[in-house]
Amino acid sequence: MIISPLVDVKDLSVSFRTGSRTNLAVDRISFDIKPGETVALVGESGSGKSVSALSIMQLLPYPAASHPSGSIRFNGEELVGADEKAMAKVRGNDISMIFQEPMTSLNPLHTIEQQIGEMLKTHLGMGKAKARARVLELLHKVGIRDPEQRLASYPHQLSGGQRQRVMIAMALANEPDLLIADEPTTALDVTVQAQILELLRDLQKKDGMAILLITHDLGIVRRMAERVCVMTEGKIVEQGTTKQIFERPKHAYTKHLLSAEPKGDPPKVNRKAATMVKADNLKVWFPVKRGFMRRTVDYIKAVDGIDVTVREGQTLGIVGESGSGKTTLGLALLRMISSEGKISFRDKPIHSYSFRDMRPLRKEMQIVFQDPYGSLSPRMSIAQIVEEGLIVQGHGMGFDERRALIKSALEEVGMTGDIMDRYPHEFSGGQRQRIAIARAIVLKPKFIMLDEPTSALDMSVQAQIVDLLRDLQKKHDLAYLFISHDLKVVRALAGEVIVMREGKSVEYGTAKQIFEAPKTNYTKALIAAAFDNRVISGSSVRDQ
Repeated sequence: MIISPLVDVKDLSVSFRTGSRTNLAVDRISFDIKPGETVALVGESGSGKSVSALSIMQLLPYPAASHPSGSIRFNGEELVGADEKAMAKVRGNDISMIFQEPMTSLNPLHTIEQQIGEMLKTHLGMGKAKARARVLELLHKVGIRDPEQRLASYPHQLSGGQRQRVMIAMALANEPDLLIADEPTTALDVTVQAQILELLRDLQKKDGMAILLITHDLGIVRRMAERVCVMTEGKIVEQGTTKQIFERPKHAYTKHLLSAEPKGDPPKVNRKAATMVKADNLKVWFPVKRGFMRRTVDYIKAVDGIDVTVREGQTLGIVGESGSGKTTLGLALLRMISSEGKISFRDKPIHSYSFRDMRPLRKEMQIVFQDPYGSLSPRMSIAQIVEEGLIVQGHGMGFDERRALIKSALEEVGMTGDIMDRYPHEFSGGQRQRIAIARAIVLKPKFIMLDEPTSALDMSVQAQIVDLLRDLQKKHDLAYLFISHDLKVVRALAGEVIVMREGKSVEYGTAKQIFEAPKTNYTKALIAAAFDNRVISGSSVRDQ
């Protein structure tokens, strides 16, 4: 029996006009989605995935955006060129969308009840009492615990996973026929990611909706999709069943994507190597103050009695979910926040050092942050960004000497010296992260804290950054503290791993021990979520 497509995209092009220039973002693509089916659009940033999805919803900034060619039919009705009145009936009712970052998609000034209720009142004309009952039903459906208590919550009061569940509840409020999920799990921990994917699959089975999944994560595609369309430079270069794409890829770009996971092995664990950073019984407790007198009534134990040893030429990986204390631990080791417990750097006790005392040591202890766009000042040129540490720590170093060191650092990270007078917005995410690494290594440090340095990057760019970090470590005998929730990246870089949960170390050992023979249920759940081609149950981590 032939099933008619729910969505039929044919020969679709999208162009954007900026002044006198016109850029073609999507170039004559064709695909369809059948009722109840999951189709994945995969490719790297800038490939045209999200633009294609927004075209279905007709949410592009018209008239700056236009369709030089093509047709999008939904249930037989043409959407390209449809007026706002017609699209208002489709959006939210028949087609809904989950966006990548719920914190920017949810209104920070409205409660959860107001935001989901608005969908119901606008599209279904529900009264307050009926809408409230439906909101509670939806929150329960998407797995929000104690939904009655969450009605009055604002987005900032929820975790990343809870916010994404609220976004799903909003998208499903009117029982759409098509759900467009645009990178729905990119910003989430692997365990929360697995729970969200399982939730989407369960809801799809119950409600029979179709899903268009937009992602660069092929692990998610393998778990979720029946069919895959591979995009690059605005074109679909290959499409087929998930099995065909993963087992018998034809196009060179598809093969490139499939081979893009971080590979290789970290340096062998050498416990005889010189100790670079060591901490004993490290604690970071934040006081909870209440009442008129602001008395301390409790503590948030962000880091609670952890021992750490990072050796020369070695990488210690710190893994765990958001809120487990990973970044707080790193900042405490660098003495960027106050802590209790002993800390030494190259056998020199530094736990009693003030921030001023630490300043001379900053040259040897550097940090690379998660988001290179946020950590690089848009008002400063690349030279000024990389040069900043040299000015502070250079002690009278001349301009020409600084320029030579900047050029050398940029070339070490795979950039050319002629970019020095350009600005961060002119570079891709991967290039910006290379610049951030150049800023760290220009001072020739001994120890670098890497805080989720690859989480905002495409998988192929992740692999390149991992190779770069490994090469720099080997060349300069660097010690790394590598903080991440991406266990595949950690496995490629770290010789030893600490697994953190709620401020404590729940497991510590070599990477081989942790990944091949985990001891705790929590570690097993993290590894299952990261490496298995199945999804784990929502209770497997949270309820332990």
